[in-house]
Amino acid sequence: MDDGQRQVTGGRDNGHGDFPTLILDGVDLGHADHRVLHDVHLRLAPGERVALLGESGVGKSTLLAELRRRLGRHAAWCPQYHGLVPQLSVYHNVYMGRLERHSALVNLWNLVRPLRQAWEDVASLCAELGLEGAIRRPVGRLSGGQRQRVAIARALYQRRQVFLGDEPVASVDPHQAMALLDRIDAQHATTVMALHQRELALSHFDRVWGLADGRVVLDAPSQDLSLDDLDALYPSASRTASSPAAPSPARDDNSDSPAEASARHASHQAGEEQARP
Repeated sequence: MDDGQRQVTGGRDNGHGDFPTLILDGVDLGHADHRVLHDVHLRLAPGERVALLGESGVGKSTLLAELRRRLGRHAAWCPQYHGLVPQLSVYHNVYMGRLERHSALVNLWNLVRPLRQAWEDVASLCAELGLEGAIRRPVGRLSGGQRQRVAIARALYQRRQVFLGDEPVASVDPHQAMALLDRIDAQHATTVMALHQRELALSHFDRVWGLADGRVVLDAPSQDLSLDDLDALYPSASRTASSPAAPSPARDDNSDSPAEASARHASHQAGEEQARP
């Protein structure tokens, strides 16, 4: 991709203060020579909460990766597959959100003997997310929902202006999802999250970006949208739901049901037994 095609107000900095409005102006996004998204036109302004929707494989992760690249240290990142180290404790996985803020020697010391302030900060955050009592436990021994919350805790621990999440609430139930989104919003005025929960997109976000067929096909305020509008982003699900069921074999009303046939067969056999000398 040609860097000359990219337009963005502002660039990377140390992550302090409000980030400038980010503009994608007709860019193609992908990996190496493979284009995933074409001619992307989007704006992300401070204070916006955006839900990113579309079928699996449509390019949501690709778009989030580009936003993360452009926002730099402004963005806290919560990846789709968590990116946790299963052998390490919850504490150490959350602490990794600030690894770059400490020297290698400090990080090595913390691996052996946790820093007091860092331990208190992580413990408080874990308690808020329902992970109390698990801070010493290896992540590999946690449930999927618990690992999801550890990944969110690590992103929150980064203390950045923007929260970028790739399906950050996919592994929890709807009530937990709402509570986690509220906690994220309490710390981050600006969020972009890939989701599949359409109801959450309409109830919890200011704006919806929709991807389909390698393009941005929807960019609108959530208050102007309905579930039917969002359903159009999932044509595969619509086709599956509308597929006619296989017809049942025609049955003669005068024929026996399976149960009746079985009873008739048993009665016939009993009659034969009685008729034998």
